[in-house]
Amino acid sequence: MADTQVVAVVWQPGGEVVAIPGVGLLVTGTQETLAAIQRQVAAALGTRSLLGTQGLAYLLVALSVVGYVADVLSGDSRERKRNADREEGTSVRFVLGVFAAIIVLSATAAMVGPSGPQEFGVVSAESDSPGLRVIEQGSAESARYTVPNGGFVPEVRYLDSATDGLTIEPGRVTVPPQSSVNATLTITAPPETGYYRYYVVEHRYLLVLPQPVIESLYRVHPWLPLVTIDAVLGGSFYLLGVLFVDTGRLRSRADARPSRLDRFLSRIK
Repeated sequence: MADTQVVAVVWQPGGEVVAIPGVGLLVTGTQETLAAIQRQVAAALGTRSLLGTQGLAYLLVALSVVGYVADVLSGDSRERKRNADREEGTSVRFVLGVFAAIIVLSATAAMVGPSGPQEFGVVSAESDSPGLRVIEQGSAESARYTVPNGGFVPEVRYLDSATDGLTIEPGRVTVPPQSSVNATLTITAPPETGYYRYYVVEHRYLLVLPQPVIESLYRVHPWLPLVTIDAVLGGSFYLLGVLFVDTGRLRSRADARPSRLDRFLSRIK
């Protein structure tokens, strides 16, 4: 059995399955609550990109950013005083690092959230039926596989079969922002009748690097393009911030000295 076909693993100390009453109900209730919240927020903002696993990742990143901003604005005055006594102001590089980390988290959520195995349940039967759910035993049937991109950055997707008897073409597609492209999924039913699960694994990358570079990194390991893209986005933001902003301390308005950018602008006036 392939790893992607494993639905759940039970704990069996001493050979006996451990059952914890109420856990299944708690998990189901949590999933339904999160789905309801996503539907309400998506309806309020008029977008479907906040639905599903990708939408949940977007919401978690947004909540993290809001929580950080709220913590900065509502910090305890005594703590701020102790920090002021210890060192005057806040490190600019630290602030740049925080925002670079937020960018990396957002990019990672956009690439990892919608990825993973997509399941197709197929019945191998004595006779065929319309659609892909029932296929005549030993025969093959094809269907359209839609690859959407609800974001504002073009993406490159790699589509791989994780199950014997399934093929998908093309194996790589480029999806423009706010658009979708189609691939062709072909499933061959086994000679024996029964219910079978087939899986397509998607690897999704933001197209912020040349596509040949992403291709080369992907051939080494599917996680390598993701790490490289995160490093490019976060590192570029941090280095540009260091280049155009003073790298000392953030001071109060009364004590603040002109930044390098301010001094440069004052010279050209």
